[in-house]
Amino acid sequence: MSERVIGKVSRIVGPVVEAGSVADVEMLELVFVGNERLVGEVVRIREDSAWVQVYEDTTGLRPGAPIYGRGEPLSVELGPGLVGGIFDGVQRPLDALRATMGDFVSKGVHLGALDRDKRWSFTPIAKRQDYATGGMLIGTVKETDLIDHGIMVPPSVEGELVEVAPAGEYCVEDTVARVKTSDGEVEIKLYQKWPVRVGRPYAERLPQSVPLITGQRVLDTLFPVARGGVVVVPGGFGTGKTMIQHALAKWCDADLVVYIGCGERGNEMTEVLTDFPELIDPRTGKSLMERTVLIANTSNMPVAAREASVYTGITIAEYYRDMGYNVAVMADSTSRWAEALRELSGRMEEMPADEGFPAYLPTRLAEFYERAGVVETLGGKQGSVTTIGAVSPPGGDFSEPVTQHTKRFVRVFWALDKQLANARHYPAVSWLDSYSEYIDDVSDWWLEKTNGEWKDLRTAIISVMQREERLQRVVKLVGADVLPDSQRLILEAANMFKNAFLQQNAYDEVDAFCVASKQYRMLKIIVAFYRLASSAIKKGATLAGVKKIKVMRDIMQMKFECRNEEADKLDDLLKKLERSINELAAIYA
Repeated sequence: MSERVIGKVSRIVGPVVEAGSVADVEMLELVFVGNERLVGEVVRIREDSAWVQVYEDTTGLRPGAPIYGRGEPLSVELGPGLVGGIFDGVQRPLDALRATMGDFVSKGVHLGALDRDKRWSFTPIAKRQDYATGGMLIGTVKETDLIDHGIMVPPSVEGELVEVAPAGEYCVEDTVARVKTSDGEVEIKLYQKWPVRVGRPYAERLPQSVPLITGQRVLDTLFPVARGGVVVVPGGFGTGKTMIQHALAKWCDADLVVYIGCGERGNEMTEVLTDFPELIDPRTGKSLMERTVLIANTSNMPVAAREASVYTGITIAEYYRDMGYNVAVMADSTSRWAEALRELSGRMEEMPADEGFPAYLPTRLAEFYERAGVVETLGGKQGSVTTIGAVSPPGGDFSEPVTQHTKRFVRVFWALDKQLANARHYPAVSWLDSYSEYIDDVSDWWLEKTNGEWKDLRTAIISVMQREERLQRVVKLVGADVLPDSQRLILEAANMFKNAFLQQNAYDEVDAFCVASKQYRMLKIIVAFYRLASSAIKKGATLAGVKKIKVMRDIMQMKFECRNEEADKLDDLLKKLERSINELAAIYA
């Protein structure tokens, strides 16, 4: 696109610049501000003035500086080279910037997100004279050992393929196909551009019926999320939001993970950058970076770029979805994004709503979360985008606007509890405040994997936890010793469930990740313990006698001592438990 001067800077209010004497400008147009050519986006037009949201530091910018328009919206480059890369909020490659200018990024530096010199091995699939439609696969590029990158016809292009390049090595700027349309010929390169605020089209939205397995027992068993679903993870400072996001990014069974560090501390993103290359994907045995894209917009970066970062991340996720991949997006955290919206809204002198947030906050949240889903792509494949957003309510107050508005658009609520975190119980997910609306959607999958027992076991243990919560109120008043053994057994079973099942050690080689088959067997053992012990106590056995059976120690240690590939060994533990308690009950029969 050719550039032209659309106006001059008349006022500067932090990251917001007002342009006067504006001509020939469009809403949400990409612009460059001043002689340093700072990246910005037109967010308001009124008569002959326009407001520009600048995604870089405006220090030193002066009134009268020119503003250049590009005639196109803020867009991202989509092509081979994204996976394993780390980009800032407007998709500048941070590794390449560091190699160019060191540890500090200068203003007005513009580098393409994709390496123009690197050559990729292209294998054609389509043939000359085929009829091309949007989303059709032209060929593939081996991006990593895990990702076969599909080179697709852009969604808006349709016509006859008049040329397809032979197999060979190509740069991203090379033309690998030509399509003859009603408006002329269109060149297909190894990459394409897409505006970040526009969701990529698809053929049909499909039902969500397969769970996203996270490897975290409290999430998969009690509060599952379906592939293509939306989740919010609210929690106060220190409750482990970022740790849960890291664990999900490391271990969930998505084909690709897009991790967005939006306004978070730099040391947290540093941990991701240092840990991920060394971590091995349990499903493939490869490095996790071979299926990860990182968007880093830390708290010391320009605040306006936080908004761009979430759209950049979700657009990249949709692009890989269109190839037929299941993508998980981790947004940490949407509260920082909302705070950026609040600051920018204040700079533009807009009327504030709840707690100073702009009135359009719910709309922006809805636009972001609604881009998740399971779809049939334009190319006939099935792909999904699962969005998991962290929220940082001040003081852990879940009634604040960002949390409340987000709850309207999500179907899973993983509430983090400060008391659990203080007790070093991680993941600190509250089993009383959290919920999932995907239970019925994913139950068929779980029932098939668990011989039809999953729903019954889950209902049984939730009932035990609810009864334990009511009994704890009595215990606080009179102590546990005055309760009969039948009620003390509820406390014992709930304690076993909390410590042997819900609590998970992210630093333990065995316990960090738990496959679905192991989760099912562990849950079955704990429910069996409660049912068998309850029956034995009714026959006259004492709780003290039940607690002395040797198998109790094995149950408490099963999460550490039984590896994922050895989950069937837990069947022997269940038989041992049944035999031990039945022998105890037989004494009183």
